[in-house]
Order: sequence, then C-alpha cells, then structure tokens
Amino acid sequence: MKHNNRGENAILNRIVARMVDRARNPAGHRLALGIGDDAALFRPKPAHEIILTCDWFLEGTHFLRDTHPPDAVGWKCLARAVSDVAAVGGTPRCFLLSLALPDSHTGRWLEEFLGGLRRASRKFDCLLAGGDTTRRAEILINITVVAEVRTSRAIRRSGARAGDLIYVSGRLGEAELGLRVLRRGRRSANNKNPLTRKHLYPSPRLALGQWLADCRMATAMMDLSDGLSSDLARLCEASGVGARVESEKLPAVRVSDSDRKLGLDPLQLALHGGDDYELLFTVPANKAGMLPRKYKNVRLTRIGKITEESGVVLLQESGGERSLISGGWDPFRTKR
Repeated sequence: MKHNNRGENAILNRIVARMVDRARNPAGHRLALGIGDDAALFRPKPAHEIILTCDWFLEGTHFLRDTHPPDAVGWKCLARAVSDVAAVGGTPRCFLLSLALPDSHTGRWLEEFLGGLRRASRKFDCLLAGGDTTRRAEILINITVVAEVRTSRAIRRSGARAGDLIYVSGRLGEAELGLRVLRRGRRSANNKNPLTRKHLYPSPRLALGQWLADCRMATAMMDLSDGLSSDLARLCEASGVGARVESEKLPAVRVSDSDRKLGLDPLQLALHGGDDYELLFTVPANKAGMLPRKYKNVRLTRIGKITEESGVVLLQESGGERSLISGGWDPFRTKR
C-alpha cells in the first residue's frame, strides 16, 4: 500500500480522523479544548483531584514490530498507562499521544495501530486530547493520561499497616506465558488466542480500583506491571512494612504439560511475570469479610499478610519459607 502524502500534517489529519469523534460531547469529560491548538484544556470537577501519569511503549523493549499486531500495540500503549490510574482508584479523562515512527509505517501499520488505540480510548472512556509526532527509525510511543479522583480518596502505596491482608485481582503470570508463546512462534498472535490475549490486550482494573477507593476498603494499592515479587516489595518499602506470601494461595496461570516440560513453572510465572496489570492491594483484617470473592467477574484472592518486619517472605507448600527476591521486569537489569 503506497502513500504519496506522508508529511506530518497528513499523519496528524489521519490521527484526528480516526481518534476524534465529533458526535461525542467532550463536556462530560471536562475536555474544554482538544486537538488543533498548542495545548489542550482540561477543567476538573469541584472536590476532585487531578491524576497525571505517563508511560513509554518502545519497539524492541516492550513490543516487537514483526511479532506484535499493530492494533494490539495501539490498545496496549493506552491500557498500560490507564492501569496506573486504576491503581489509585481514579477515572481517566483524556490522554496525550507522542508518536515516533519510520516512513515505512505511516501506511497500513499506522492505520491498524490507530484502530486499536481508538477501541481502547472508547473502552476506557478516555479521549485523545493532543500530543506530538516525529520520524525515527524505531517506533517510540509515549502516553500521558489525565485523570481524576475524589479528594482524599486516592489509594497510595504507602498506606499498608501490619496486620493488613494482601489481595490480588485476576490470575497471575498469564501475560508472561503469552509472551513466551509468542517468542516460540508456535501460535499466531491474535485476539482470539486465549494464551496470548492478556499479553496483547490487557484489561486495566478500572472499575475495581474505583470501587475500592469509593468504599475506602483498601489501605494501599498498586498495579502489577513488573511482577508480584518486584511490585509487592515496592509497596512494602513505601509503607515501611514487610509481607508474608503463601505460595499455595497464589492464583497462578494454568500451564499445559507440554509447557511444563519446556521449563515453564506456574509459580515462577505468577511471582515474576510482568504485564498482568492486575491490582495488588491491602485490606484491614476487620474489613476482609466485606470483600467479595469476585468483583464484576474479576476474581479477588487473599495471598498473604503485611508484617512489621521488613522484607518479603514466601511461605512454601512444603512448610518452609524463604526470602522472596525481586525477580520481575527491570529495564536496567542486565540479566533476568
């Protein structure tokens, strides 16, 4: 598919045509001025706090050009950033897109990328407000999300206290398993494959985060983007506490016998696998009885307890225990 007009204005016009729905009324989103000026204008509601978060999505680091479908790249770059909003109990309102790509990808690839991004924008009710574009050999994407939360309702990492119970949403390790499947190239990368879907099209837990904030149920919360072993350690450090995790209670991904023979361990995937975008949160013991087993069809599982002693300890099925070393995603770690 050959495109003769690949100038920046042409690309911007295509982004506007795909992403801006003139029929929708942006007033409900407090977006007073969107694409077309030097900056966007956002009007917050009274008694609400503004949430700002940004996220890189880089070719070669977070996705592979020839492996990941363009629409999945579009979906996931926004879903990742929106998950940070879910982690504090907020509601996304609008986002900025900064996009660098080569001339070779201003045609069909860009069209499919924008299709996935548009579906994510509608799903999360988060409007494109503006951004920037440039040309580069690699595809680089940066998303900045503007969101809001009722004053004093945002859930931080720093609120966990000794005696609180630790919960996670969903099933852990599914996204990492999907990535391993894609790397082996045994199965096609598409949205109908259940083994790769969570890696390609994650679903940030916005409704759960908002509910936990509204009912003041959680004392601390964050999203699981880098893996439980790394993210729980960060929550504990922010709160000045430790944790004990029961391995047999982890809602680990299901692994086939053939995958087990290839060395895939459900426990290791659940502990260290990244990109799940589930919520990790703590609840006072006296409120745990009010927590449902599922919220809007998303499973909630108690996996351990917050302790006064620093450090994260893993209780093994054999009855022994060991320190849980952070083994999740770290872009500056030379070896996994």
